[in-house]
Amino acid sequence: MILKQRRGTLLLTSALVGGVFFRVGDTAHAAEPIYRFDIPAEPLGQALTDFSQTASQQIIYSENVVKGRRTPGLHGSYTVAEALNALLAGSDLKVDINPSGVLMIEPRSLQSTQSLVAYGDQSIQRASFKAVAENTPAAVPAATAAEPAEEPTVANDLSTVVVTGSTSKRTLLDASVAITSVSSADLEQKAPRGTDDVLEMVPGIYVESTAGPVSNNYSVRGLPGGGQQFIRLEEDGMPAIYGGLNDDEVFQNDISIDHVEALEGGSSGILTPNAAGASINFISRKLNFDQGDGVGRIAGTTYGERRADVWYSAPISEGLAFAVSGYYDSNPGTRSSPFRYDTWHTKLQLEKRFENGTSVRLTYKRWDEHDPYYADQPYAYNNGKIGSIPGLDTQFGNIIGPGFGYVTVPDSCAANECFRTFSEAEGIHATGSLYRIDLNAPINDSVSVFARARYTSTDWNFNGVFAGSGTGNSGLATAETYLTPTAASPIQSLLALGQAAYPATTQFGIRNLATGQVTPAANAAALNALNGNGLLQQTVLNRQLIRQRDWGSDFGVKWDATGTGWRNSLTLGGMIYSTDQHNDQSGVATVINDVTNQSNIYDIVALNSAGAVLGTLSNNGLISYGNWGAGISSYNQNSRSAYVNNEFTWNERLHFDFGLRYEHEEETAASGNSSSMPIPPGVGGLVQTNPNAFNGTYSYSSGHETPIHYTAGVNYTLAPNLSVYGRYEHAYQTQGLNPQAAGVILYEAGVTFADYGLIGTVRAFRTQFDHQTWGGGVDPANPNLNLGFFANSDTNGVDVDATYRPTFEPLQAFAVHAQATYQDPKFNHVSTGTITINNVDISSEANAFYNGKTPGRTPNLLYTITPQYDLPHRLGQVYLRYKYVGRIFADNGDQVVLPGYGILSVGAIYNITQSATLNVSVDNVTNELGLTEGNPRQGFTQQIVNGYFYGRGIVGTTALVSLSYRF
Repeated sequence: MILKQRRGTLLLTSALVGGVFFRVGDTAHAAEPIYRFDIPAEPLGQALTDFSQTASQQIIYSENVVKGRRTPGLHGSYTVAEALNALLAGSDLKVDINPSGVLMIEPRSLQSTQSLVAYGDQSIQRASFKAVAENTPAAVPAATAAEPAEEPTVANDLSTVVVTGSTSKRTLLDASVAITSVSSADLEQKAPRGTDDVLEMVPGIYVESTAGPVSNNYSVRGLPGGGQQFIRLEEDGMPAIYGGLNDDEVFQNDISIDHVEALEGGSSGILTPNAAGASINFISRKLNFDQGDGVGRIAGTTYGERRADVWYSAPISEGLAFAVSGYYDSNPGTRSSPFRYDTWHTKLQLEKRFENGTSVRLTYKRWDEHDPYYADQPYAYNNGKIGSIPGLDTQFGNIIGPGFGYVTVPDSCAANECFRTFSEAEGIHATGSLYRIDLNAPINDSVSVFARARYTSTDWNFNGVFAGSGTGNSGLATAETYLTPTAASPIQSLLALGQAAYPATTQFGIRNLATGQVTPAANAAALNALNGNGLLQQTVLNRQLIRQRDWGSDFGVKWDATGTGWRNSLTLGGMIYSTDQHNDQSGVATVINDVTNQSNIYDIVALNSAGAVLGTLSNNGLISYGNWGAGISSYNQNSRSAYVNNEFTWNERLHFDFGLRYEHEEETAASGNSSSMPIPPGVGGLVQTNPNAFNGTYSYSSGHETPIHYTAGVNYTLAPNLSVYGRYEHAYQTQGLNPQAAGVILYEAGVTFADYGLIGTVRAFRTQFDHQTWGGGVDPANPNLNLGFFANSDTNGVDVDATYRPTFEPLQAFAVHAQATYQDPKFNHVSTGTITINNVDISSEANAFYNGKTPGRTPNLLYTITPQYDLPHRLGQVYLRYKYVGRIFADNGDQVVLPGYGILSVGAIYNITQSATLNVSVDNVTNELGLTEGNPRQGFTQQIVNGYFYGRGIVGTTALVSLSYRF
């Protein structure tokens, strides 16, 4: 598993690689890296593991040397030397460095490191970056290499990591899959404003972080964007749900998370359901079993968000400890809004450790979350350049105004409510609870069992506005055009109804619901001056209420075996998941609003020649009604899996692993039927019919699928600082009623190297997403012709992840981290079937049009460069970060190009005391404009009309300030 070490992980290594060794106890140079340690009082072996995780420093020691020893703990900022001195204080142990630059823990009576065991001896233990993957049972530690003196110095970070997706202690050097570790120091430097910001730290993952705090879109390795397909978010090795909602709608990153591991491909699809592309594992802080301590944080932003987090853990009795954490957040959102959204989360954990090594942990989570949601808004497009429309700011503008706070929408009475209340004041309101138990138990020295199970209950109330949904650019027109009863008017049919209902009508007008002001069509000057742009648009009010109950489990047995020159780790396991969901997305309506920051809703009124109102055509701005999708639906989904994962090592150089999971998934579903029905009595306006109303009946269906997921990888260690690997994976995303799961094939090969202050990985990959259904308008000149097509989407790409820190003075205080992905996804083997227009089959032209096109919302280039400087005297660090996202196409027909953009961020971390840290970060310093999507709800082939189009963009310059205190 190729682990890409991040900025914080090379600080010590680069000082060792070039031969600049230190002796523990020496005075630290001012530029020597400083780490913040939070190690509780615990057994010394565990403390050394925690130390290694924080400092990314390999340590080897005999198990007998640390057995029975304890450490009082360590809290604060220290150099590596100072930290080890403190951990070993009062003992008869010392630290030495072998010729490879690896730290050795040994008795003071031992005279030379050369008397330690040779390469591969199983009696030596390694304190590695222990990733506590939680999706695998505890593993037997791997052997450690103590290279002869004549061997070249190595970057010892290569052998310090145990990773998510592994069932044995694989390391950066000997792993055969791509994994990125994001340490607690990395998280502190990134200062993530949301869970999506964490995912941006993983090379190869494209994050559309423009929807708000939740419901964002992620894609990986050239797979299609616009959702979260093939990517799962986990907490301690297990997703909170099997499916049905996006993971970020039931999980949020908070202060209880210690570090993050992201596994791309490989065993991800074996050990996690529906995770063929990637699984992102958020790993909790360890509980304190010896003394109580915690951390708190308060934060504020320039856009008005205020947040407070706290985590505390303490022992209850011998071997029994608890942890309590949570946060409160009050957030108006990054874009201008009249509303504020308040959220709280709590997390309680209780863990019992037994003398035989068995551990049982109980977890309870509860949340009540309110979030804003941002969809598309209009942008101007002139001479190939994207810009703002007068009156609507691209960087912080938001069409959601006070009028969207509470809107009563007619519904079908068959839905048990004749009216629904749409509320942007509520935004996304999610409540829920999670109950979980984790068990790990050794049977003997080589066999252990593990089991974990959780139950998640959530009610998800979504209120979102979708400007241009369905109508697209045709609904974005001048107010004059709207009110002129010709074919050009987007509401021509409504105006015809008005003319028939009020025969004395000589003109139409708009009435502002907030002020009551009426502007007639005759006042062209006033209409054209409306908000400086004279435009009106149609916006869909979409309320969705989901009630989901989700049960999941993962259990198995692991057997570790060793022999002369070899070792093997075999895991046999099973997974059972069950999901019940009820969805109500009926009572959707469309309003007319203007194009401005915090826009206004308008009624359409009939006027006489004097401008007097004869009647109202709309219903408080509502001009149409219906369902979104099926409207009302429910389903029960069950998945049962059996899996095997095996990892074999020969002579510490050849590493081979394979995994296989057989899954049987079945679903039964009920979909509400719709028909044209009158709206409830007493509703104003001329539209008195809902053409797509739930009629009280259901259509029932069922289906099943039995995908087999499998993967194999090999790694060969050429030298202590150089390895190569290759990997193949074939895994699936289950699709409920569809008997054919969505499959993806991944090939990858890479090389890892470390020396002279550099550690890096270069990886080539190929993604095959074949025989899939896509949507698109087959005739670019006719965007209303939106037909689906079958095609393969294949991607060839390469990514790089590297960190460099000079090994010589005076530059040791500087470091730079870079990650980049280049990918080239293309459609091929397109098949549209027979398409007849004017008695002519145009399918061959349609096929040719799409072959070679790039799937929408998939960038071909992503890179991030982060230089940093460590301040002297442990004061902290300052850094720059430049992130570039290459161009994307808004549609599958590649008709609208969204240009690439770069974001510059700056930040500083200042250690006020050993317990208090101030963090300041500024994002998008240059106020760059960037778009992450066009208007996917317009139709798959999109166009720019009259210099306007719909898109969703990043926000402008924002800043965050936080203060953390450890106690």
